[in-house]
Amino acid sequence: MKQWRKKMGALVVMAMLSTSLLMSGCEGTETRNQVDDTVEELAGKKKVDQMEAMKEDLEDIQNQQADRIKQLNDAN
Repeated sequence: MKQWRKKMGALVVMAMLSTSLLMSGCEGTETRNQVDDTVEELAGKKKVDQMEAMKEDLEDIQNQQADRIKQLNDAN
């Protein structure tokens, strides 16, 4: 069990070091933007943003339909 913890700890440290090196080496460049996009995608932020945009679109559609139904009822 101790070996497993040591291996996991070493893996975490290596991942953090690699990430920090990538981030510092890409500051202000197109590559930095790609890294940021990748991080956001892995973190699920892009999916959440897409879901919220779809939710807003659905609300707009529902409001438009409600307005159309109201206009039809008022015309009769």
